[in-house]
Amino acid sequence: MKKISVCLFGLFILAGCAGQEMKEQPKAAIEGRVLETATSATKSLDQNAVDALALKDPNNILSKRSIYYDYDKDSVKDVFKPLVEAHSKYLSSHKDAKIAVQGNCDERGSREYNIALGNRRADSVKKMMGMLGASDSQVEAVSFGEEKPRASCHNESCWKENRRSDIVYRGE
Repeated sequence: MKKISVCLFGLFILAGCAGQEMKEQPKAAIEGRVLETATSATKSLDQNAVDALALKDPNNILSKRSIYYDYDKDSVKDVFKPLVEAHSKYLSSHKDAKIAVQGNCDERGSREYNIALGNRRADSVKKMMGMLGASDSQVEAVSFGEEKPRASCHNESCWKENRRSDIVYRGE
């Protein structure tokens, strides 16, 4: 009888130990996954901080936000294509980022004509960004016509500053 009691007691202890091992192994696995998740979240936050700085770093092309046009034109000049490409690449890798492309004109032309021209300018940038990977839902094209001049004199030196599209990130 004593041997049976000792055997049963031993079986209960073994059964209890086996149960503990089963419980601890998943706990360790869960802790490992939590640590991996926390590490990747930290890396993600670090990358988001770096990306946000790139948008404001004057040495980074992403800090440049204006595309300039010739008189009465709406096509993006070759000199500004790398700028549009850089912002398109940024948008395609940051799906939560959204921008407005604001088309502007100089003061020459009627108000209605300038609104339409500003819209064509903003649309040309939006279309190019779409072809380069930015989604349509990330880019909004708007026109201010002649309503938001950058320079206020009435000659070519000011007019060329006002013939532009500005890229404005939401939340800035």
